[in-house]
Amino acid sequence: IPAPLNGVVAILRNNDMLTWPEKIRFGIGLIPAMLQGQEYVEKMDRYTFSEWLKKQNVPPRVEKEVFIAMSKALNFIGPEEISSTVILTALNRFLQEKNGSKMAFLDGSPTERLCQPLVDYITKGGGEVQLNTPIKEFLLNDDGQVSGFLIRGLNGAEDRVITADAYVSAMPVDPLKTMLPKPWQQMEYFQKLNGLEGVPVINLHLWFDRKLTDIDHLLFSRSPLLSVYADMSNTCREYANPDRSMLELVLAPAKDWINKSDQEIIAATMAELEKLFPHHFKGNSPAKLLKSHVVKTPRSVYKATSGRQDCRPSQVTPIANFFLTGDYTMQRYLASMEGAVLSGKLTAQAITKASSANASTHLESHANLQPTTPKPAKNAATV
Repeated sequence: IPAPLNGVVAILRNNDMLTWPEKIRFGIGLIPAMLQGQEYVEKMDRYTFSEWLKKQNVPPRVEKEVFIAMSKALNFIGPEEISSTVILTALNRFLQEKNGSKMAFLDGSPTERLCQPLVDYITKGGGEVQLNTPIKEFLLNDDGQVSGFLIRGLNGAEDRVITADAYVSAMPVDPLKTMLPKPWQQMEYFQKLNGLEGVPVINLHLWFDRKLTDIDHLLFSRSPLLSVYADMSNTCREYANPDRSMLELVLAPAKDWINKSDQEIIAATMAELEKLFPHHFKGNSPAKLLKSHVVKTPRSVYKATSGRQDCRPSQVTPIANFFLTGDYTMQRYLASMEGAVLSGKLTAQAITKASSANASTHLESHANLQPTTPKPAKNAATV
C-alpha cells in the first residue's frame, strides 16, 4: 500500500496501544499540519510536543503510549522538552514518503563499512584524510577570511598550517563555538550558535549466552531509561548468531547518567531488560551477560528543544571562504545522521556555487569587514 495510506492503515488496525476515541482526537489534532504543511510545522517550534498535544486537546495517554518512545528515538529527550517541529516533521515524512519509516542497518562495523569506504572515495578522487591532526586555531587574513587552519603538533612535532581555497567546519556545534575567532563572535550569524548545544547520549553493547528475540528490526521502548534497541545478531550480518543475542541499546535521556560508572549504567539497563524479557531473566536459569561495552557521548546531535529552529545556521557563513556542515545546520532531517549527511551535500553545493566562474558572493559581516568575492575553489580543507 503506498504512502500515506500504509501508515494510516497501520494506525487504524493497531488497537493495542490507543483506543478509537484517542486515535480520532489525535487525528483531528493533526489536521492543521496536514492542511498547512511544513509552514505550520515550522511555526510550532515555539511549543514543546507536550504543549502542542495539550493545545490540540489530545488525551495524555497518547503521549505516554506513543510519543515518549518516539521523542527519545528522535533526539534522546522526552516530549516535555522536544520541539513539536521535530515530531511533526517526522510524522509528515512517515505519511508523505514511501520509504519514510524504513529502517536499515550496516552489515558490519561502522569503521569498516562506513568510514573506510568514505576514505577510499576521497583518496580515489585525489583527496587526503589526515588523522591525529587536531586543529588549534582558525587563522584569518586582514579582510576576515580564513587564511589557513593551524594544526597542533603532536609528540613534540611543531605546529603547522594547512591552506586551501575553501574551509569547512564539520565539528559539532559545541567545540565550534569555543574555536570561533574573536572578530566572528560579534556577528549575529555566529552569535545564534550560542542557542544550540549537544545532547548527551549513552550506547550500550551487550552480549548474552542465549537468544532473547528473533525480531529483525529496530525496537522502540517506553522504558523511562531506554530509548531504542536492536538485536544485532538478527539485524547485522557481521554479528549474526542463531543462538546468542548481541543487543545494542540507547540510554536516554542520559543527562543524569553520563557521569555514572559503567557498572551502574549496566546494572540499571539489566533491570530494564528484565521487564522487557521477563521469561529470559527470571526463573531457575536466567540469561547471563557475557560481555558489555558502554559508549558515552557527552555532546552528540544538537538538543532540539522548542525555539531552536531560529538558532540553526545555513551552511553558507558571512565568511566567503568558510562553510559549516553538520546536523545542527539548517536542513530538513533535523538532528540525525541523515541530517548530517544531507548538510554535507548542501555544503558541497554551496562551495560549488560560490566557486563557479559566474557566481560572486558579497557578504558583509557585523564586524565591518569588507565584502569579498571568492575565487574558484580547487581544494577544500574540512576539520
